[in-house]
Amino acid sequence: MAKGSSVAADLVEFLNASPTAFHAVDEAKKRLRSAGYEQVSEREDWSLEAGKKYFFTRNHSTIVAFAIGKKYVAGNGFHIIGAHTDSPCLKLKPVSKVLKGGYLEVGVQAYGGGLWHTWFDRDLTIAGRMIIREGKDSGVSYSHQLVRIGEPIMRIPTLAIHLDRGTDGFKVNTQSHLLPVLATSVKAELNKVVSENGPVESGSSVDGKNANEISTADNQKHHSLLLQLLAAEVGCKPDDICDFELQACDTQPSIIAGAAKEFIFSGRLDNLCMSFCSLQALIDATSSESSLEDETGVRMVALFDHEEVGSNSAQGAGSPAMLDALSRITSFFFSDVKVVLEKAIQKSFLISADMAHALHPNYMDKHEDNHQPKLHGGLVIKHNANQRYATNSITSFIFREIAIKHNLPVQDFVVRNDMPCGSTIGPILASGTGIRTVDVGAPQLSMHSIREMCAVDDVKHSYEHFKAFFQEFSHLDSKIVVDI
Repeated sequence: MAKGSSVAADLVEFLNASPTAFHAVDEAKKRLRSAGYEQVSEREDWSLEAGKKYFFTRNHSTIVAFAIGKKYVAGNGFHIIGAHTDSPCLKLKPVSKVLKGGYLEVGVQAYGGGLWHTWFDRDLTIAGRMIIREGKDSGVSYSHQLVRIGEPIMRIPTLAIHLDRGTDGFKVNTQSHLLPVLATSVKAELNKVVSENGPVESGSSVDGKNANEISTADNQKHHSLLLQLLAAEVGCKPDDICDFELQACDTQPSIIAGAAKEFIFSGRLDNLCMSFCSLQALIDATSSESSLEDETGVRMVALFDHEEVGSNSAQGAGSPAMLDALSRITSFFFSDVKVVLEKAIQKSFLISADMAHALHPNYMDKHEDNHQPKLHGGLVIKHNANQRYATNSITSFIFREIAIKHNLPVQDFVVRNDMPCGSTIGPILASGTGIRTVDVGAPQLSMHSIREMCAVDDVKHSYEHFKAFFQEFSHLDSKIVVDI
């Protein structure tokens, strides 16, 4: 891959293809396949080979990719970068049909800790996955399909200032204020009549059903207009939509911007920026025939779902997904997996990559005086004495040493003592596996807004730092002795 702004341009392309975690995993799969990675299934036996590259998905919202060194033997370490695919958003409720004041609204749940006021007055659409019924009678099957309606179909309108003269400022009630408007009842009813009397004449039969009877239980749970839009997008009938996981999405595309074209303006930078940089670093660090010739370990990227809500799910970092992968890889090369896996874990290293808080020029007092990460300043090493981050002196030294060797900038962050500290998948994976871990992230502004920003240079720094980690770690780690 070319360096500099082309890395950022590729990130923008990745972001625009990934409105949801499901789409992000789908885009990752395409890139891995193009780079020669072979998909394996957790439901099947694995047939692996040293020098080869593989990946698997879980729930189609978590993906783990790995490349096995040519000199790998069971018991050698895993060199891992972990990130997450999810971002704060508004997810449709199981019953999303809301009728109020002559409007069709869509019931949503607030997922994660979003800056919800930023979702007002945005041109919104819907994306996610659906379960589609295919075939008839005994030949019925069910497919998993991703969906994304390209055009804006919803909006959450702000209350006019003339109707809100309170002195407390704008406060969002996530239950009553965050309902996107889909249509007016009058227009929706007119469209329904046209639909029923257009392609299918009223009273005629479709698959044995009267056209006026095609509303099912799901039509009572969701607006028929919404189901029609979704069905048209994937090429099925509304009745064939069995279930779905959908979310509201901003339609404004990600872009390289700023007067000097130094920024990326986008949603979901937390944490698709780190997901992309780690994935692309792995792909490019294993692209040539000789990439894995001298590698004694396994290079791995694990992108998890549900970090924004605590990681406690079958596909979150709190699940055994990564440890399962380490165990299966090890056991393929050695039958007594318990003994060698314990050795392998002590030789392994994890970079927990999650975006960091850049110094805000209008709120400089929110940062500790000696720890003020800046845009263009490179990856930020996150420290917390109370283990909200998993970094220690050994892991930060290793990460910093790689930066020094490749002339890459690096920064440090510690939260103020009088402010609570966030956390990442780092402590979850470190405590769950016992692997040495460093918490890092590229600096950004507007974290958890519908529209965030970071620097083009930091995308390049992140990609190069992660790629250097994959290429350098085995050699560097052999020089470090701690537990003797």
